[in-house]
Amino acid sequence: MTKPSNPRMQLLPALIFSSRWLQLPLYFGLIVAQGVYVVQFARELWHLLAQTLVNGNAVADGSSHSPEVAIMLSVLGLIDVVMISNLLIMVIVGGYETFVSRLNLEGHPDQPEWLSHVNAAVLKVKLATAIIGISSIHLLKTFIEADTKTTQEMLWQTVIHLTFVVSAVAIAWIDRIMAPSVAVDGAVQR
Repeated sequence: MTKPSNPRMQLLPALIFSSRWLQLPLYFGLIVAQGVYVVQFARELWHLLAQTLVNGNAVADGSSHSPEVAIMLSVLGLIDVVMISNLLIMVIVGGYETFVSRLNLEGHPDQPEWLSHVNAAVLKVKLATAIIGISSIHLLKTFIEADTKTTQEMLWQTVIHLTFVVSAVAIAWIDRIMAPSVAVDGAVQR
C-alpha cells in the first residue's frame, strides 16, 4: 500500500473526520432537554393527582370539560411528553451512534433493538414517524377541545398533520427506492 505523496492531505481528512466530535455538546444539550421533560412530566402528573385526590375528580383549569374529559386531556399531555422524550432518545442515541462514535452496546441486555441496524436513513424514518405520533396527540387534543377551537385552527392543524404524514411516506419511499437491491435465492428483493 502506497502512502499519499502530500502529508498535508493526511491532516485535512483527519481534521474533517475529527470535527464530528463538535456534535458532542449538542447531544449533551439534548440530554439536559430530556431532564427538562422529566420535570415537566412530574409536574403534569402531580397536577393530575392533586386535582383528582383533592376534588375527587380532575378539574381542567376552569374549563367546562367534564371530569372524564379533563382526565383524558391530562393523560394525553403526559403521553405527549413521553413521546417527545422518546424522540429525544432516538436523536441522542441514534444520532451519536450514526454520526459521532459507536456506543459498543452489542450484547447489552438493554440495547434498543433498532440500534443494531441504525443508519441515517433508518433514523430519518423513525424520527418522521415519531413526529407523526406527537402530531396525532396534538390533533386528538384539538378535536376533544373542538368547542374551544375555531374551524380554521382545526383545519390548519389537520393540514399540518397530513403534511407530516405525506413527508414521512415520501422519506420512506425515497429511502426504499435508493436502497440497493439484494438478490436472495435468485430473486431481487428490496
